Amino acid sequence: MKQFRKLIGCVLMLALFMCGCSEIPPHPPERTIYPTFQTTSIKGLVKDAANVPIAGATVRIQTTQIHTLSDKQGGFRLDLSEALGPVTISAWKDGYYCGKIEEIVPSSEPITIQLIQYQTNDNPDYVWVPPIGEGSCYSCKPAVTQIWLDNDTHAGSAKNLRFLTMYNGTDVDGNQSPPTRYGYIRDYGSFQLPPDTRQPYFGPGYKLDFPGTTGNCSACHIPSVAIDNPYGIDPNLISGVDSYGIHCDFCHKIADVTLDSSTGLPFPNMPGVLSMDIRRPFPEDPERYQLFFGTFDDDNVPEEDTYLPLMEESEFCAPCHFGVFWDQIIYNSFGEWLNSPYSNSLTGQTCQDCHMPSPSVINGIPITNVAEGSGGVERDPLAIHAHTFPGAMSEDLLQNAVTMQIKTERKDSKIFVSVTITNDKTGHHIPTDSPLRHMLLLVQTLDQDGQTLNFEDGPVIPDWGGVGKPEEGYYAGLPGKAFARILQEVWTGVSPTGAYWNPTRELSDSRLAAMEIDKSEYIFTTPEEGEAKITVTLLFRRAFIELMDQKSWDVPDIVMEEQTIILP
Repeated sequence: MKQFRKLIGCVLMLALFMCGCSEIPPHPPERTIYPTFQTTSIKGLVKDAANVPIAGATVRIQTTQIHTLSDKQGGFRLDLSEALGPVTISAWKDGYYCGKIEEIVPSSEPITIQLIQYQTNDNPDYVWVPPIGEGSCYSCKPAVTQIWLDNDTHAGSAKNLRFLTMYNGTDVDGNQSPPTRYGYIRDYGSFQLPPDTRQPYFGPGYKLDFPGTTGNCSACHIPSVAIDNPYGIDPNLISGVDSYGIHCDFCHKIADVTLDSSTGLPFPNMPGVLSMDIRRPFPEDPERYQLFFGTFDDDNVPEEDTYLPLMEESEFCAPCHFGVFWDQIIYNSFGEWLNSPYSNSLTGQTCQDCHMPSPSVINGIPITNVAEGSGGVERDPLAIHAHTFPGAMSEDLLQNAVTMQIKTERKDSKIFVSVTITNDKTGHHIPTDSPLRHMLLLVQTLDQDGQTLNFEDGPVIPDWGGVGKPEEGYYAGLPGKAFARILQEVWTGVSPTGAYWNPTRELSDSRLAAMEIDKSEYIFTTPEEGEAKITVTLLFRRAFIELMDQKSWDVPDIVMEEQTIILP
C-alpha cells in the first residue's frame, strides 16, 4: 500500500509538471560563486623614541580607509588583500608626529613604527615661514597656496582697507576725522561727544577715541605678531610675513583653543590669539625642527607634520569668531552656530564644511596631491579641504544662503505681495559677525507703462538704508524690509555704529537665525486693466551706506535673491 501511494504521488507530480502547473516550484538556480581574494595581514608594534609601547595609536594603510588602533601593548594587525602590493603603513597619536614605514608587504614578521613626540612649549624666537618666496609654503604646496592667495580674505586681514580706515579714523585716501571731542560733568567726569558736523568728517576710528593705545585688534587681524604682545601692536607698522594677516604658517601652528566649559565659548575679553595655544618649533632641534598641524593622520613627512582633529571642528574657528567688547557680544558666528541645529554632531555641519569645501580645485582640476614633487602622496580629492574660505565677499555663498518665496494676488485695483525668506542654508545668523553687515529686501512694482504703482501698506526700508536717490543705492522709505543688528554708542548716541570699541547698546536685531522664517506683506494700488510687474530683490550690503560714504569704501551690493513676476 505504501509503495502504491508513492507511485500515485510520482504520477501526479509528473502530470502537473507536464501541464505547466505554477504550483510546482521551479528548480533552484545554481548559486553564483563570487571570486574572493586571499586575505593576509600586517602585524607590528607602535613605540616611542624610548621603545615604550604606544596604545591607542591610529595605524593605517596610507591614503586608505583600512586602519586600526594599537592595543595596550602597542600591537596592531591590519588585514588586507595581496592585490594591494607593497604599501606604506602610517601611525599617529595625539602629541606625536606622524610616523610611517614604506614598501611593506604581508609577512609573518612584525614591523615597528616609531613615533616622536612634538614639543609642548612655544619658541618666541621662531621665524615664520612666508606664504611665497624662497623656502615658502608656495615652494612646497604651490596649488593650495595659490588658491589661498586668490580667494581667502584671511590673507588680507592685516591690510584690509576697511579695517585700517576704521582703526585710524580715515577714509581710503588718508583723510582723517577730527580728534574725538569730550564733555565734562562734575558727577560723572569726561565723556565722548558726537562728531562735529560743521567739520569734514571721515568716519569713526579707534585711534581717534583711544589715541594713547593700540588696542587688541591685532589679536585677530594679525595674530602671528600679537602672540607675545596682544595689546601692543599697531597694524600700521606691520611688514614681512605678518602683512599677510592670518597666514598659512600661523594657522598650522595652532595646537589648541581655550573655551569656557560651561558655555562652550571663548572667555570674554580673550579674542583671537589670546584664546589659542600656539606651538612655534625649535629649528635647532634635529628631531623637532618644524611642526605643522594638519588634517591627515597619515602625513608623509614625519618630524614635521602631525594630525590635529580640532582643525576639522568648528571650535577651531571660535577664538576669532566670538568677541565681547564692553560686555556686549559683537562677533558671534560661532555662538550662533553652537545654538543652531547645525552643531548637532550627528546631523549638522561644521564651519569647515561650508567655508573649506572639498574638493580643492585649481584651473578647473581637483587637487589630488597637496605637495606634489615635495613628499606629497596621491589622495582622494574629497579628502583635501579647499583653502578658499568663502565669506561675506562670496557671491556664490551668499546666493546659496537663504530661500526666498514670492506669492502675488491681484484683486480689483489692488496687488498683494507676500515675501517669505527662510534661512535654511546657513548655520548661523544671516548676516553674521560684523554688525555693519545687513540685508535689504526691496519690493518694486511697475505698471505696463513702467510707472511705479502707489504703495498702500507694508514695511519700508529704514532711514539708515540711505536717504537719497534709489538708483544710487539710497533706499530709505521704499517698500521692503531690513535685516540688521543695530548698535548705538552709549556715550555719543550715534546709531547705527560699527565703533564697537566704545560701549554700545543693542537697539534691535532683525537678522535671521539658522532655520528661522520671516514673512512680510505689501499692498499696492493698480489700475484694473493692464499688466503689472513685481520685482523682489534681496541685497547684501557690507556696511551702512552713510559710513561707506564717509570712508569712500567702494563695495557694491551683492544680489542674494531676485524674482520678477508679471501679473496680467
